[in-house]
Amino acid sequence: MTMLGLRYDLRAPAFAGVTHAELYAACLDQCAWAEARGFDVVALSEHHGVDDGYVSAPVTLAAAIAGRTKRLQINIAAVLVPLHDPVRLAEQLAVVQLVSGGRLSLVAGMGYRDEEFQMAGVDRRRRGRLLDEYVGVMRQAWSGEPFEWRGRTVRATPAPPSPPMVLIGGSTEKAARRAARLHAGFFPAIADAELAAAYEDECARQGFTGFVVMPGGPGFVHVCNDPERDWARIAPHALYDAQTYAAWQPPGQRSQVHVAGNTLDELRSSGVYRVVTPDECLALAEEYGRVLLHPLMGGLSPALAWESLELFERAVLPRLRTAS
Repeated sequence: MTMLGLRYDLRAPAFAGVTHAELYAACLDQCAWAEARGFDVVALSEHHGVDDGYVSAPVTLAAAIAGRTKRLQINIAAVLVPLHDPVRLAEQLAVVQLVSGGRLSLVAGMGYRDEEFQMAGVDRRRRGRLLDEYVGVMRQAWSGEPFEWRGRTVRATPAPPSPPMVLIGGSTEKAARRAARLHAGFFPAIADAELAAAYEDECARQGFTGFVVMPGGPGFVHVCNDPERDWARIAPHALYDAQTYAAWQPPGQRSQVHVAGNTLDELRSSGVYRVVTPDECLALAEEYGRVLLHPLMGGLSPALAWESLELFERAVLPRLRTAS
C-alpha cells in the first residue's frame, strides 16, 4: 500500500504574490480534500522569525487541521522543543491530541538556527540537554498527575487519553543514541543506515524496542501533463526554497531535502524536486512506496497547487488503488 502524504511550511516570499491568509485557507481545504481521497498523513514544520512567514505555530495549525478532518494523521516534524516552555507545549499538544481523537505525533527536534535561539532567549549550547529534559517533562505532564519540576509543583490538565507519539529527530549518531536513550522512535533527517544501526545498538543497551522512520523519495512532487511548462512556473519557488534552506544549514547538518545547488539544472538533477507526469508519479510511488506532496512549496499559488492535486486524483490515484 502506497503511503500518501501532504507537507506544509506555508512560506510566502515577496515575489510569489500570495498572502498567508490564502495559503492557510488552501492548506485547510487541501487537508480536507486529501482525507476524503484516502491520504494518510499531513506533516507540518516549524521555524521562527523568517521573512517569508514560515509556520511558527504548527501546534495551532494542527488543531485547525484536526477540526477539518476525522481520520488524517497529523505529524509535526519537527517541534523545536528547546524554544518552548515544556509545560505549556505539553498542554497545547494534549489539547490537539484530544480534539483530533488521538491522531497527533511529533518529531522532537533541537533546532539549529542561531536567530531562533536568540529570539527565544535560549542558549543554543544547551539545546541537547534541554531537549532531554523537556521530553521528560512533557511525558510527565501528559499523565495529568502532579510532579515536581525545577522546584515547583506542576500539573497539566486535561490529560489526553493517550499521549502523542514522540520521535526524536536529527542527523548524527548522537541524535540516534539520544532517541534510544529517551525510549522514543527515531526520525533521522537523512536516510543513513549507519544512523539506524547506532539507534538499534543503543536500543539494545537500553533494553528498549524502538523503531526508525527513514525519509525517502522526493521532498516535492508536482503532477502535470507538461513538465517543461510547469517547471517554468515552479522554478523560482523551487530555487527560493532550496537556496534559503541551504543557507540555514550549519556545518555537519545533513538532510534528505538539502540541495546544494544554485541553478535549475542542479535542482532537477538532485531528485528532491520532481515535476512529473502521472505515469512518472506512479513510478515514484512504486520505487519509494510513498508519495509526499508539498502543494504550496515556496509560495506556489493555490491555483497551481490545485491543478496538480486534481490531476493526481484523476490520473494517479485510481491506478494506485488498483495496484494495491
